[in-house]
Amino acid sequence: MTQVVNQDLAVSAAQVVASGSPLYPPTSRQSAAQKIKRTPSDHPATKEQREEILAAPGFGKFFSDHVVRATWLKGQGWQPAELVAADASAGGLSINALHYGQSIFEGLKAYRHPDGGIYTFRPEANALRFQRSAYRLALPPVPTDLFIGALEVLVQADQAWVSSEPDQAFYLRPLEFGSEPALGVKPSDHVTYVLMGSPVGSYFANGVSPVKVWISGEFVRAAPGGTGEAKCAGNYAASLLAQSEAAAQGCDQVVWIDANERKYIEEMGGMNLFFVYGKGAQAKIVTPKLTGTLLPGVTRDSLLTLAADLGYQVEEVKITVDQWREGCASGEITESFACGTAAVITPVGQVDSKDFGTWTIGDGTPGEITMKLRQALVDIQTGRAVDHHNWMHRLV
Repeated sequence: MTQVVNQDLAVSAAQVVASGSPLYPPTSRQSAAQKIKRTPSDHPATKEQREEILAAPGFGKFFSDHVVRATWLKGQGWQPAELVAADASAGGLSINALHYGQSIFEGLKAYRHPDGGIYTFRPEANALRFQRSAYRLALPPVPTDLFIGALEVLVQADQAWVSSEPDQAFYLRPLEFGSEPALGVKPSDHVTYVLMGSPVGSYFANGVSPVKVWISGEFVRAAPGGTGEAKCAGNYAASLLAQSEAAAQGCDQVVWIDANERKYIEEMGGMNLFFVYGKGAQAKIVTPKLTGTLLPGVTRDSLLTLAADLGYQVEEVKITVDQWREGCASGEITESFACGTAAVITPVGQVDSKDFGTWTIGDGTPGEITMKLRQALVDIQTGRAVDHHNWMHRLV
């Protein structure tokens, strides 16, 4: 299963190569990190301030002392990157990204392991997806060595922000945006890449608790030929009204269905969805097939591999809302969960909608297989289990 999913990623990556920016430049990642100029902040957080934040970090509310920043100029390519104070990365109000949405981002986490090192999970996969998103938004792809070198330099500088608490991590946010100060509608000739870090706890306030979801019958996340498989800012801005609608219905998240036939399940918010058919060793793990309108999640890909490792059948197919509801009613579908870097795995307990009815999944509590998969993934990420797939990359 890993090979099949990774082939899907590689096929789209060919477009990035065609755009003239190599995925794997000849410079080594070590030399990329060494070339990043370091200008430490002259006003970092004090130990007391940092400890107060780390005691209750929430998610994405606080940031570490530094960012790594690089700029791209048309005709000159990527300029040398630099580590600077976190408040030195803002652009002007006339920049392309603010007016025309030429902006993409990624999300990774760094974990402090029992051996004292700080590691991140599958950064090459995030770098590849970042390059694919850049291609779709007419941005210059950030070379893999710069992407990973920046991770190493930032985490080395801000390692004091990486907690060793079991439910905490250091969230890494790569951001690339058009930064040319001009109001013409065109690809930006000046592009900025920024990597920032944020100490985080659980994504959802209630931790690993089942969420109630609202199926949006009015709004669409993505359509064929659009930007659905790119991690671009506009996709998330367009989702906020539907998310507000879900909240007004007493739900935690919105579930998107396809734009054409309005019946196929796509994603939950910004997370991929999974469905468990059956129970025990004979269970089958199913997730919606990648069609170009879904984000190809790194966590999604990893769970397909781990599920196969644990002996479960895995399948990527198109699944309708009716099949989800009827499968839960008959007992054929026993569990559902969503996955992504921020929350890892979130159980789905209830479904509500205007057009498809309301139902409960299983008994509404976290499913056994859901939690088994979550534990298997978290144990690898945090260094408590052997990493047979060489997914972890040591940063410090």
